[in-house]
Amino acid sequence: MDAGLPLIPRTPPRRRALEHVAALSSGAPLDAGPRVTLNFHPDRTVAGRPVLERLGEDGLYVSQFVTGTSNGGLTAYPGGDRWRWESRMFGGAYDRADPGERPVYGALDVRRSPFGAAPRFGSAHFRLTADVLGSATFCYPDSAAEPVHFGVAARMSGLVELAAADRRDALDDYIEAQLHAPVRLARDVEALVLDPVYRGTAVEAAARGLPCPVEWHGGFRLGVEELRRRPGFRGAAYVELGAALAVDGFLDARIIGDAVRAGRHAEQDLKKVWHLLARFGRAPGALPAVVPAGG
Repeated sequence: MDAGLPLIPRTPPRRRALEHVAALSSGAPLDAGPRVTLNFHPDRTVAGRPVLERLGEDGLYVSQFVTGTSNGGLTAYPGGDRWRWESRMFGGAYDRADPGERPVYGALDVRRSPFGAAPRFGSAHFRLTADVLGSATFCYPDSAAEPVHFGVAARMSGLVELAAADRRDALDDYIEAQLHAPVRLARDVEALVLDPVYRGTAVEAAARGLPCPVEWHGGFRLGVEELRRRPGFRGAAYVELGAALAVDGFLDARIIGDAVRAGRHAEQDLKKVWHLLARFGRAPGALPAVVPAGG
């Protein structure tokens, strides 16, 4: 036995993951300006609690390995797809890590969209500070597509140019970001940006209690007439479901959230309806209006 030898500290999984992706990356540093955004649905629940209430109490934005919920696929368990994708991208750094050590996912908002970089994952988003970029890795396309192009803030390996030249649908056209450090609302968030359908609701009340400013984007709103023109996007069944849910001929984020909580339709079906709204119902040209934190 080597009892007399000093213990060599184990490199933390987050550092090993960052070093692994950095070794796969090349090119010029990321330009100043783009922010990472975390899109999510602000009216959903986590373990029976409103998501904004939980965020306010915990002060942390955590991964689906911790919450067991996702606005994408629910595969964050040992051997699941999300586990395999992370093992592949990060050189096995997280294979034996605790759930709380794993990265959280967002997207790099190179287009400065008022709706966040990846609205397919929700009507609201946290816009993060520039300081988080040093703990981020990036890939294109999404990690579910098993990408081969990676970057870190110091070596972006042409990801921005690659994404700009691609011809993916607007709902899939984002550079995925993985954040390898805790995302603390009080420190790392510039603003929470909400859909105006939540003005005067419990969602707004909970948002005003968070330690970050609140802003409003232009909103998602889709008329049934326009919706019925899109059966080829996710399927005619989801167009008909959206039309059935519409109120006064229109569909919005709050209506879909109400349907999720009512539980009369499969959440995966309602996710497809949300995709239709997020893709074809974005209000053009609206600028966010700032509301002070707690105000």
